[in-house]
Amino acid sequence: MADKIERKIALGSTKSLGTWSEKAGRVLRTRSYSVCLILLLLTCRVLSAQNEGHRVRNIVLVHGAWADGSGWKGVYDILVKDGYNVSIVQEPETSFKEDVAATKRVLALQGGPVILVAHSYGGSVITEAGTDPAVAGLVYIAAHMPDAGENESDDGKRFPSDLSKSGAIKKTPDGFTYLDPAQFHEYFAADLSAEQALFMARSQVLNFAENFKGVITTPAWRSKPSWMLVAGADRTINPDLERWYATRAKSHTVEVAGASHCVYISRAREVAALIEEAASHTP
Repeated sequence: MADKIERKIALGSTKSLGTWSEKAGRVLRTRSYSVCLILLLLTCRVLSAQNEGHRVRNIVLVHGAWADGSGWKGVYDILVKDGYNVSIVQEPETSFKEDVAATKRVLALQGGPVILVAHSYGGSVITEAGTDPAVAGLVYIAAHMPDAGENESDDGKRFPSDLSKSGAIKKTPDGFTYLDPAQFHEYFAADLSAEQALFMARSQVLNFAENFKGVITTPAWRSKPSWMLVAGADRTINPDLERWYATRAKSHTVEVAGASHCVYISRAREVAALIEEAASHTP
């Protein structure tokens, strides 16, 4: 009898020990899983913080000829909502040198690295001004991108645009150019409403003719990463010239089919997306 009792006790002890071991194992596995999960979350947070730290926060927007900074409103709203510090240059368009100086003046106000963005003629301006140490990357939106010793007037002859062959560019007696308001919608802003195009035509900033012959000394895109958005239906700058510029500069390139020269207004989301890509992938 005593032997049977001892065997039952021993058996019970073994079962108890087995049950305890199973419970302990489950606890250890649960704790190990929790530790791994915590480490994974911490790693993700660190990587996210690193990516956030690498993102350039300052964006400077430069308009083109016959326009002003108000055209950037749609892009500005998107970028500000996404947490960027956005400034807009208002070039006087009285001389190429003064437009470059106006851009550098705004760059000097930024509190860190900058993504410098331009539309149209503004591309020549940022090509010259973008050598500023604050500039981390350049984004060209349907813009000119001359090399050293070049100017956009001569580059435009490589792939003539519909506008350049139209006779729609007029000149004042004192040498300032503007677009014939009656043809502004057709050649400059075909994918905007007639009402909006007419307002832009009537409020356009006259650009000094010699500005288009502003010669580049040291092109910023030669030493800094660049992005180009090609407007597929651009009649002011030939899309083939935009593609040629981008290929030469080895720019990261996207194309918006059907977009007019006013792509920065009509396709603000696509433009903002490219700017944010530049801000997130600039070394």
